[in-house]
Amino acid sequence: MVGSYAAGGGRGAAVAAVAEGKLDELRRRMGKADGDLLRIVGVGGGAWGSAFCALLQDAYGRHRDKAQVRVWRRPGRAVDRATAEHLFEVINSREDVLRRLIRRCAYLKYVEARLGDRTLYADEILRDGFCLNMVDTPLCPLKVVTNLQEAVWDADIVINGLPSTETREVFGEIGRYWKERIRPPVIISLAKGIEASIDPVPRIITPTQMISNATGVPLDNILYLGGPNIASEIYNKEYANARICGADKWRKPLAKFLRQPHFIVWDNSDLITHEVMGGLKNIYAIGAGMVAALTNESATSKSVYFSLCTSEMIYITHLLAEDPEKLAGPLLADTYVTLLKGRNAWYGQKLAKGELTLEMGDSIKGKGTIQGVSAVHAFYELLSQSSLSVTHPEVKKLVAPVELCPILKTLYKILIKRELATDSILQAIRDESMYDPRERIEMSQRQCLYRPSLLGLPKDSLMYSLHSGPQDPSLCAKCISCSNTDSILY
Repeated sequence: MVGSYAAGGGRGAAVAAVAEGKLDELRRRMGKADGDLLRIVGVGGGAWGSAFCALLQDAYGRHRDKAQVRVWRRPGRAVDRATAEHLFEVINSREDVLRRLIRRCAYLKYVEARLGDRTLYADEILRDGFCLNMVDTPLCPLKVVTNLQEAVWDADIVINGLPSTETREVFGEIGRYWKERIRPPVIISLAKGIEASIDPVPRIITPTQMISNATGVPLDNILYLGGPNIASEIYNKEYANARICGADKWRKPLAKFLRQPHFIVWDNSDLITHEVMGGLKNIYAIGAGMVAALTNESATSKSVYFSLCTSEMIYITHLLAEDPEKLAGPLLADTYVTLLKGRNAWYGQKLAKGELTLEMGDSIKGKGTIQGVSAVHAFYELLSQSSLSVTHPEVKKLVAPVELCPILKTLYKILIKRELATDSILQAIRDESMYDPRERIEMSQRQCLYRPSLLGLPKDSLMYSLHSGPQDPSLCAKCISCSNTDSILY
C-alpha cells in the first residue's frame, strides 16, 4: 500500500521485528513498565504534522499493547463543497483507499458530501486518513482527539506540528495541563519560524524557546526536526533524510526511533542554526517562487537568486550562533527543496502571477499557513535595530544588519509594507552595484558578528564579554581579525 511502511511476507515480519526492537529500546529509556503505553501525541493537523504522525502509526501502531499514536486538531473546521468533490475523486482513483473506507463503513458520507447533502469536518476526515491541507495524499487512518487536555495530559512524546505563529498560544494552554506533572514529556518541534522581541533588547524567540517558556519543560527535553521534507513525498516513500537537533540526552535515541527505511534521521547538537535556518528558508522560498514565475522558470535567474539568498542566510546565522553549522548536507538540502517545491515557493509564484493577492492573507485554503510571511516581518524588524549595527564592508560605516540583506529588505517592502510590486525582486538580484555574495560570507566568517543577546543570553556571560564592543582585540579568543577596520562594534 502506497504510503505505508508495512510489507508482506517474510520481509514484513522482519521490518516489524526491527520496529518492535526500537520501540522496546525507547520504552526502556523512558522508564515505561509492561502494560504502560508509550503515548505519542501530535499537536496540529497540518500536512507535515499529520504525515509525520502517520509515519509513526505505520511503523509502531500495530504494537497496540506498547504504543499509542494520536493527533490533536481543533474541531469545527468545515470542508467546503469544492474540496469535498475533489476528495471524492481522490478516493475513487485509489482502489486501496476505496476498499478501506467501504470496510470501515465510511464511504457513504463522502458520497453525500460530494452531492452537497452533508458537511464534512477536518477532524472527521483526518480519522479516515485525509489531511485537509493535503487531500491528494491519503494517509493511514489516525486516532484524532479534539479535546486538547485529553490529548496531552499524559503524553510521553509530543510532536509540535503547529505553525510557529500558533505555537505559543496552544502550548500556553498545554502548560496549564502539565503543572502537576512530575516527569516532563519529550517534545519534537517541526515548526519553522521565529518571533522577534524588540524590548528591552532585540532578540529572537524560536519555537523550542516558545514551548519551553510556555510549559516550563526544560530545553533539554525539546528538540527540533528539520530536513528536505515535502510531506506528501515522504509519506509516499520517496527517499528522504532529516536531522533531529537538541541536547545529547534524547536526540540520539529519538533519531534511531524515528528512522525508517525511506526516512533517514541523523542527529545534530546545533539546535539554534537549524531552527533559524528553518525560518529563513521559508522567507527566501517566497522570493524564489516570485523569481521562477517572473522569469518563466529561468534556470540562470533561479541559480543567481539561490547564490544570493544563501549568502544572506549564512550571514544572519553568524549573528545568532558563535560557530554555526555550515550550510551543507541536510541543512542545504532543506533550503534547496523549500525553494524548489514548497508552500512558500508556491505562494510566491501565485503572487507574481496575480493568482493570489496579499489581501487574501497568509492562510491559504488547501495549503495552510504561509509561514514565510510572518518570518519576513520578524527577521526584518530584528535586523533593522541600530543597536545591532555592523560595519559596512564598502563604506566602512556602522549600519543595521538588514542593510546587508537586500533580498530580505525587498521582500519586506513587497509583503509587509506593500510598497513594491513583486517584480522588484528581480531588481534586487540584478543590481549592478551588488558585490559578490562570497564577500558577505567571508565577512560573516571574518568579523565577530555573534550577538549572544539575540538569544536572550545575559550581557555578563563569557561569550558576550568576548564578542561585544568596544573591546580590546586581545580579549577575543576566536576572531583575530577584530583589530582590523572591519571589526564590529555594539
